[in-house]
Amino acid sequence: MSLMDGNGAARQDGRSYILQVYPRLANASDACCNVKVTKDATAATVIQDVAASLGLDTSKSYVLAEVKECGGEEWVLEATDLPVHRVLLWPRKAQDQHLQSEGFYFLLQERNRDGTVRYVHLPALSKEREAQRLVARGFLPPPHKDFDDLCNLPVLNEDTILENLRNRFRKKKIYTYAGSILIAINPFKFLPIYNPKYVKMYENHQLGKLEPHIFAIADVTYYAMLRKRINQCIVISGESGSGKTQSTNFLIHCLTALSQKGYASGVERTILGAGPVLEVRHECLTLL
Repeated sequence: MSLMDGNGAARQDGRSYILQVYPRLANASDACCNVKVTKDATAATVIQDVAASLGLDTSKSYVLAEVKECGGEEWVLEATDLPVHRVLLWPRKAQDQHLQSEGFYFLLQERNRDGTVRYVHLPALSKEREAQRLVARGFLPPPHKDFDDLCNLPVLNEDTILENLRNRFRKKKIYTYAGSILIAINPFKFLPIYNPKYVKMYENHQLGKLEPHIFAIADVTYYAMLRKRINQCIVISGESGSGKTQSTNFLIHCLTALSQKGYASGVERTILGAGPVLEVRHECLTLL
């Protein structure tokens, strides 16, 4: 998407926007379709404009999917969702000069008669594997009772969020995603999910492809640093006793294991040893 008016001039008043939509259809090219919309334009309106611009068969049903860089997630927008409002949450670079290579864009996808989404470029899959693929891409809610990503909850409110977290905690699943954010619940006991096998399991995997884990956050951050060659930041927030210190230790352990290819590192021991001192100093500064 570009925050531009029809003449190519940047708009700051939010009245006119150019959405760049990439069709992923059987007989469509990879070139994007530019549509001029208002800030309050719904996904249904955008789909109609793109269909008219591309001359698509209006008897068929289409969906608009938002693609975000973190894990390459694809989320189908509801008819009443506002695409421009979502774009305004993207990084500034993706807003001002949008390219598909930047990792933030919209896809136009054809919907089957049964409500599923047709994957044009994917090989034929069994119904079970196809359902798993759709769930992984955010097109269908998981069939089980607990959701590893709160964004997939059919009804999103405080009660459903707490109930989902409670159900997962009972199954000893202390990690849950909320998009690209990881929610951790302190189990107040040791869980055998932090050994080198788990570091290797999550190495170089897209976020959301595997069960939520703090190693997944560390892995995505590490490889984003190598790929983009810029500093990365992980923000850890929570109440006292929620497990921030332990989570920091797990992150450092995973990051040093990735950088040292699994071998023990004196750097890790030094950082972990300095952690309590830094935390005490931070608390003192906060009190002052």
